[in-house]
Formats: sequence, structure tokens, C-alpha cells
Amino acid sequence: MLKSKITKEEINLLPVVIFEGKITLVDDLSKVHPAIEELRKAKVVGLDTETKPSFTRGTYHKVSLVQISTLNHCFLFRLNYIGFPPALAEFLTDITIKKVGLSLRDDFNGLNKHHKFMPENIVDIQSIAQSYGIMELSLQKIYAILFEKKISKSQRLTNWESPELTEQQQRYAATDAWASLQIYLQLMRENKLSKKEIDKMVLDKLNEQREQQNQAKLLSSDSNE
Repeated sequence: MLKSKITKEEINLLPVVIFEGKITLVDDLSKVHPAIEELRKAKVVGLDTETKPSFTRGTYHKVSLVQISTLNHCFLFRLNYIGFPPALAEFLTDITIKKVGLSLRDDFNGLNKHHKFMPENIVDIQSIAQSYGIMELSLQKIYAILFEKKISKSQRLTNWESPELTEQQQRYAATDAWASLQIYLQLMRENKLSKKEIDKMVLDKLNEQREQQNQAKLLSSDSNE
């Protein structure tokens, strides 16, 4: 049975993992169709996006990067250079290819600000992890439970619209999409829990949360006396 939870302290003790496969930057429209044709050879791919961070209230940016990965090749579509090509939208709506990611609703909401489309054959890891006994929701924690390795988050708040993406940015971006695919494929090898087992885990989690809330109230009450 898989671990249901993992702490940040436990994760920090794990070795760091990074995507070591081939990375192709799609930063010109001429590169879009060859990239899509290559991706269409896969039955399932990992998917993620990156957006330039905003440090000013009320300032928002469109999605800068779409990462789509197989187990050994990741394509980075630089939307700030190529816009949202129709071929990419068609790929994301292709019902014959499974697209896997985490918290994909946020990704697709961001992409729909570029171009309206309806994604098809999508699997959100957050929606299936609980069926295998994992109560965590973050990519880093789910990956750590399954593979006992740590995904670094050091590049998350870097500028994804820079003229040149550094090697570190490219590897970071590729790793998240690739890791989503790895997680999905591994979960498909695991046995799902029964409804009774899942219900018990959910109840235990709720009881644990209530206990933590009660302890926090007691500590707050003691400090105010």
C-alpha cells in the first residue's frame, strides 16, 4: 500500500530528480507542425504550463509556455513568441491522445485566454490519486511518495518570457510535464483501494484536521490569557 502523506521535511531528504531527455524549443511557427506530428505518435503525454510571475497587484500575464512531454522528449511551446497555433489547439482536443497533468483546470483557463477551445481526453492526477491511497495534492509530494525523489521548485518564479530560456528553466519546465506522465503510468500499475478503504482514509484525514484545529484554538486561547 502506498504512503498516504509525506512531509516537507521528508521530501527535503530525498535526491533531486530532473528530466534528462531531449528538449525541443518550439519558438517559431515553422517548428509547430513537426513537434505536433512527433507528439501524435504517443498514446499518452504529460502536460503543464508556465506563466510569467506578477509581483504587482492587479497585473496578470497570459500563459508563456506549454510543455508537452513523452518519457524521453519534451516540447516547449513558447506562446509569447508563436501565439496559440491552431495545430496545438487541435492536439489538445484530440480524443485519441491522453493528456495528463496536475490541476489542469487552471492551465486550461489560462490557455483559453489565448484561444477558446475544449480539451479532450484529459486526466488530472489530483482526481485519481486518492483512489490509490494518496491524500496529497501537489505534484512534488505525489512524485516523492511514488518515486522517493524530489522535484525542485527553484525556477518556478523566474521570467518565462525572457528572450532566452536558460538550461535550468528548460529542465525545470520539462520535468513537471514529464513527472506528471511518470506518475500516471506508475499509478496505472498500482491497485486501487476499495471504496471502504478510501472512505476510512478521508474520515481519518478529517478527524486529523479537526484535531489540529482544536489544538490551534487551545494554543490561541492560552496565549491570550
